[in-house]
Amino acid sequence: MGLNLPQADTVIHYDPWWNPAVENQATDRAHRIGQTQTVFVYKLVAQGTIEERILALQERKAALAKGMYSGAAGRKQPLFTESDLAELLRPLSA
Repeated sequence: MGLNLPQADTVIHYDPWWNPAVENQATDRAHRIGQTQTVFVYKLVAQGTIEERILALQERKAALAKGMYSGAAGRKQPLFTESDLAELLRPLSA
């Protein structure tokens, strides 16, 4: 939304996005200049859902970004493959 929330003391993420930077930006909005309170950040994710898979993808993307910024050597295998996409979109078990 583009809001700065210096009065906020709680951030709840309940619908993760594949790009971890989006969630970081949302959290950062509660930590803007003028914030005087401790800010608590929670991620609510139900077990066995696509959101759980998205969190795993976020972790891999964060590792990729960290490796790029820290001068990691060239990678022989991609971090995201067609089988990863198939796993992400696999039907949920009952």
